Amino acid sequence: MLLSIALALATATTSFDVSGVHVILRQNDANNVVAANLYLLGGARQVTDANAGIEPILLDVSERGTQKFPKNSLRRAMSLLGSEIVVAPSADWTMFGIRSSTEVFDSTWSIFADRVMHPNLAKSEVNLVKAQYLSGIRQRRDDPDALADYLADSITYVGHPYAVSVVGNEKSIQALDSASLREYHRTQFVTSRMLLVVVGNVDRAHIERLVNQSIGQLPRGSYKWTAPPRIPEAPTAVVIERRQLPTNYILGYYSGPLASGEDYQALRVATSVLTGRMFAEIRTRQNLTYDVHAPFVDRAATTGGLYVSTASPDTTLKLMRAAVVDLQQGMLDPAGLKQLEEQFITEYFLDNETNAAQADFLSRSQLYEGDYREADRFVDELKSVTPEAVQRVARKYMKGFRFAYVGDPSKLDPRTISLF
Repeated sequence: MLLSIALALATATTSFDVSGVHVILRQNDANNVVAANLYLLGGARQVTDANAGIEPILLDVSERGTQKFPKNSLRRAMSLLGSEIVVAPSADWTMFGIRSSTEVFDSTWSIFADRVMHPNLAKSEVNLVKAQYLSGIRQRRDDPDALADYLADSITYVGHPYAVSVVGNEKSIQALDSASLREYHRTQFVTSRMLLVVVGNVDRAHIERLVNQSIGQLPRGSYKWTAPPRIPEAPTAVVIERRQLPTNYILGYYSGPLASGEDYQALRVATSVLTGRMFAEIRTRQNLTYDVHAPFVDRAATTGGLYVSTASPDTTLKLMRAAVVDLQQGMLDPAGLKQLEEQFITEYFLDNETNAAQADFLSRSQLYEGDYREADRFVDELKSVTPEAVQRVARKYMKGFRFAYVGDPSKLDPRTISLF
């Protein structure tokens, strides 16, 4: 049943260019919701440490007034429409998206497009948004999970474009002003950087008209999307932040394959197997944690990892290491792997029930694998992962972990970290 739904949706998906903007449209008349995601490509590679954060700040400031919609009228209009416009920066792009009903999509698009094309970027509004970003950056030191995530990134992505934080740092944000935002907008808001993915009950002619009358009038530019390099492999290392906490937080990453590579799906499956095994042993049987898992960071250049919060870090890490070794040396039962793959497929369709999620999946397939139609081959690719492939990727990639440790250093033996 789920597969037949997917195939029906696939037949309604098309790709075309409108005035230099690459568009992917999935017509879905199952509901009256329209999701339109505009991906401004580049992400971390678009900026440097000196101007990091400039793109999401610009888009957030655009909510505070545009050429056609002064601040108060813009917010009043959005409230009456019941629509939402979202900003989501990430390592590979900044997503600027509409969540709207079909009936008010055109009116929402008018506001959305003016925010892209003609933001006011008033000094007072820029300063307010900058203050919000700075507050968020400073507060992450008060949240041990957020701090562990920041420190793990800082040690994992050394020498890679992902080392630059797309939400900025204190110095870069403080340096931004209306003039720098306007110059960035003038030079970087170009159609060659744009991928528009629309999922909803709208047709091609409708989208072509909206794009032609608005964002298609922006300069073309010369941007070309290319995949970033793999995350550099490096020896195992740890960065420690001493904190007196009831529990200790550990997060470590290793370099995975590029999303376009043949090992992509196999490592995704391997991290899921590892999560299940660690949860069963460390959480259920040993009761050493409330949360333990093996994250898979789904980017153009992937990473896998290990995470746990525990009062017994040394014991827990040894159990995690044993689970990794078992995956590298043992062979999965084919029947068990098939059951896991079926679970993956079910979760995939559940995760992609919303139009917004479908838009995101189509964009990843287009950019990471070079063809939006790869999204519809997901099931076959997942079913093709074998026990041998899981063992191979576990051996190939699950090494050279770079850990962040937030907690009591006296509870962690450095020799335990060296096991990874």
